[in-house]
Amino acid sequence: MQAALVGTAALLAVGVVVLTAAHCTSGTDGDTIVSFDPVIDEAPPSDLPVAGDLAAGYGPDDELPDGWYRGTAHAHPEHSDSTDQDSWNDVGVVELDEAVTGIHPAQLAAPNELDRYAQPRLNRTGFRVVGYGTEVRRADSGPQTPTPKSYPIVRRYTDVVGQKLTPQILQVNGDEHDARGGGGTCFGDSGGPAFAPDSGHLVTVTGYGYTADCRYIDGLQRVDVPVVQSWLATFGMTRAAG
Repeated sequence: MQAALVGTAALLAVGVVVLTAAHCTSGTDGDTIVSFDPVIDEAPPSDLPVAGDLAAGYGPDDELPDGWYRGTAHAHPEHSDSTDQDSWNDVGVVELDEAVTGIHPAQLAAPNELDRYAQPRLNRTGFRVVGYGTEVRRADSGPQTPTPKSYPIVRRYTDVVGQKLTPQILQVNGDEHDARGGGGTCFGDSGGPAFAPDSGHLVTVTGYGYTADCRYIDGLQRVDVPVVQSWLATFGMTRAAG
């Protein structure tokens, strides 16, 4: 179900539609390539597919290895470019050129499903987030401070605890010392899904973090709100019953 775009994360929401964040799809040149492999790259140098014309991006003449799909990226037309949390709309999709088989798509949340977790329930609810982002660990040399590492690029998941809910954003605690969860998201996890604990429905995509070491607060874009669900419906994405 989860997919890795080049440099970010996503998930399959319909057979030919991959859901991600708008800041992952805005300003894309050429095609976007997607893999559903849980292991993308274990160590440098990178063996990710490279476009023949880097300035133009991936094109129809670029041959992709087995397991990679190509498609067209779209960003929500009302994405605020991360300037206004009242109209954040950090949601994007990739329409694949061919349908993905053998993978069960995620179920989009019911309308306003996250409102069920309003305070005080929110602060004791864990949401499972998934992505291909960097791992934060001690530096290989020098000061032994927590440092984001670019490799391996593999699918991981963790549970994050709700902290604040706004009309657009689910804010969660990404502290790895919180005994209720397992740490937060990091660079490369953008666009990856989070699932509600009761229904298992897709309720958010990862949007942003507050700190460079990825160990404080994360902001997740809600996909259960009308302004997002109406746009996703134009790509054939249906929501769960309320």
